[in-house]
Amino acid sequence: MSRFKKTAKVDSLAGFRTEKTEPVVPNGLINAARKSGQLNLSGRGLTEVPQNVYRLNIDTPEEAQQNVSFGASDRWWEQTDLTKLLLSSNQLTHLSDDIRLLPALTTLDLHDNQLKSLPGALGELLELQQLRLSHNQLTSVPVEVCTLKNLRSLTLQQNQMESLPEELGQLENLTELDVSNNHLTALPSTLGHLSCLQKLNLNHNKLSSLPDSLAQLKNVKLLDCSNNQLTDIPVSLSEMLALEQLYLRHNKLRLLPQLPAPSLKELYVGNNQIEQLEAEQLSSLTAISLLELRDNKIKSLPEQITLLSTLTRLDLTNNDITTLPASLGLLPNLKMLLLEGNPMRGIRRDLLTKGTNELLKYLRGRIKEEPDGPDEGPTAMTLPSQARVNIHNIKTLKLLQFSEKQADQVPDEVFDAAADQAISNVNFSKNRLSNIPPRLMEFHSSVSDINLGFNRLTCCSPDVCKLLQLMHIDFRNNQLSDLPSEMRNLTKLRSIILNYNRFKTFPDILYEVVSLETVLLGNNQVGGVDPGRLIKLVNLSTLDLSNNDLLNIPPELGLCTTLRCLSLEGNPFRTPRAAIVAKGTDAVLEYLRSRIPT
Repeated sequence: MSRFKKTAKVDSLAGFRTEKTEPVVPNGLINAARKSGQLNLSGRGLTEVPQNVYRLNIDTPEEAQQNVSFGASDRWWEQTDLTKLLLSSNQLTHLSDDIRLLPALTTLDLHDNQLKSLPGALGELLELQQLRLSHNQLTSVPVEVCTLKNLRSLTLQQNQMESLPEELGQLENLTELDVSNNHLTALPSTLGHLSCLQKLNLNHNKLSSLPDSLAQLKNVKLLDCSNNQLTDIPVSLSEMLALEQLYLRHNKLRLLPQLPAPSLKELYVGNNQIEQLEAEQLSSLTAISLLELRDNKIKSLPEQITLLSTLTRLDLTNNDITTLPASLGLLPNLKMLLLEGNPMRGIRRDLLTKGTNELLKYLRGRIKEEPDGPDEGPTAMTLPSQARVNIHNIKTLKLLQFSEKQADQVPDEVFDAAADQAISNVNFSKNRLSNIPPRLMEFHSSVSDINLGFNRLTCCSPDVCKLLQLMHIDFRNNQLSDLPSEMRNLTKLRSIILNYNRFKTFPDILYEVVSLETVLLGNNQVGGVDPGRLIKLVNLSTLDLSNNDLLNIPPELGLCTTLRCLSLEGNPFRTPRAAIVAKGTDAVLEYLRSRIPT
């Protein structure tokens, strides 16, 4: 035992590399497992499971044979049965029938190996509750596994399975089943017998239809059928009484499924072929909170959208919508309306960048008075989207996406995938980036929109200013307090979003970027703004200075008559009074002009 202890810190296998016959696990680990009932052999480069692991609860320990009087704390006859065996991230190609020698196992983790088949002896592990088999090369599951009545979680994602056994329905206590990223073309009809199932993941397979028996799954809360070949969804799914989240992204749906499932709160049907929304389908979504319809071919919204009184988030990104029904403004709980990438007409560009509240307010206003035709010029906007990174986005949409990964840096593979493509949109939001990825400069001749919001940027690299085609920059929710003077080179820049940063003054350099139409600086610590310089921004129509430290508002700001939307709420100034601010931009500017000393 001692010789293993000496080498354990250096190389856990070094002490017994001389024994070529078969791999062995250090006695120290084996003895510890006898006491704890747990053995973790993950990431040890094992090509097979050593015999002393299978025989852990059968063989008498070496020390007991050599010296029967060793310490009371090591009394081997009081050993615990092994209940947890972790063998993930090794190079195992097979598992021996000897696994039956560990009948007390409740958790067996074999994920991330090279297993092509499994022994029938797994069916003898009657206490097993968790069986993790993902990221292997399995083409089938032994029927014997289906007899494990105590099994709660079975994870088989990232294998090569083309079918599942009909006997699967016998796993009556299963609460989680993940068979995503396989080659399944159909599902066993017995799937509906899994009465305790709460989470079912069928993502990334080749399913063209779903069995009606799914309707019997009365406890499933999450069903993921994204990335398949589904053309429609059986109405019987409405009988899934507990269903809260349904993912149907990247299929071939032409219609929104009609699903009056009473608990359905989130429905994701992005990247399908939906061309129109029927009133009937919408009215069935009685509990819906999040409806994702992005990347479809929807041309218009029916007035019945107002029936979705519980809706908080509506994602219509990248569709063919040109107008919005004014009644959309009446949805009482809608907090987030995403419309980027639609050929919107009749709605001013600054309203689209201003956010959901302003847009809904505008739509409510339109109910009272009929709109006077569209504003001058087309106002189609394509702000950075929030799609997943994929080759389709890169090649077709010219979008490079790596967002919501909580990553410290953007991997080179992301940039490599976009090499030689004229990327126009980059979205690296919602990560932990502390600096701007230098490889962004590879797209200097094409990129027009960058979104680096919700990161940890403390300074903005002057390199960004080499992206001369930039029209939109989103730096919201970072730790920025200044912008580089080189930003004056961005002569096409139309909007910059800097909300929730650490600016103490209006960034000096922005006074020189004459092309700017939108500047959002809400929720910073800005103490002042220079109206004499601001007036030179002749295109500026939207300025958000809400929730800052403005102690007074200079009357000369009233001369900035190009402003159509000025937000000043949440600042400590006394004048203009809250009642005037509440009347809107025109009233505030008029009041300020009246205060200019003559």
